[in-house]
Amino acid sequence: MTARIAAVRRELASDVVILGHHYQRDEVIQFADHRGDSYRLSQLAGQAKAPYIVFCGVHFMAESADVLSRPNQKVILPDLSAGCSMADMAEITQVEDCWEQLVRAGITSDAGDQITPITYMNSTAAIKAFCGERGGVVCTSSNAAGAMKWAFAKTEK
Repeated sequence: MTARIAAVRRELASDVVILGHHYQRDEVIQFADHRGDSYRLSQLAGQAKAPYIVFCGVHFMAESADVLSRPNQKVILPDLSAGCSMADMAEITQVEDCWEQLVRAGITSDAGDQITPITYMNSTAAIKAFCGERGGVVCTSSNAAGAMKWAFAKTEK
């Protein structure tokens, strides 16, 4: 497997950038052009010039990279079964149902003018979009305090 990956890497050269999450095993990460956490790697995907971006990580990471990449780029997740238990904790339908209950209870409007939704980076693109559409934000461990301060300055809840 290592020899095959190395051969393809040589063949594609600058047409591919490989991003490796720092939790990956050594035999996977050895081919990465960049290593880091999911947020940093997604930022690098947005800056990449190569037409192909291989993200050695999990679904939510590849989705984030895909959102930040250019339209002519393809983001590839080598292991389509790679998931994250934290990202799987909430599905978009559950979040939408909860929000509808808050709207029906008069706690907020659908626009989120009384509640600022915040999601963690380890969530699906659909949940990130849900928060953004309602004036919310995505946070990471490094910006959580700032995200909460910003949100409470914006709305009470």
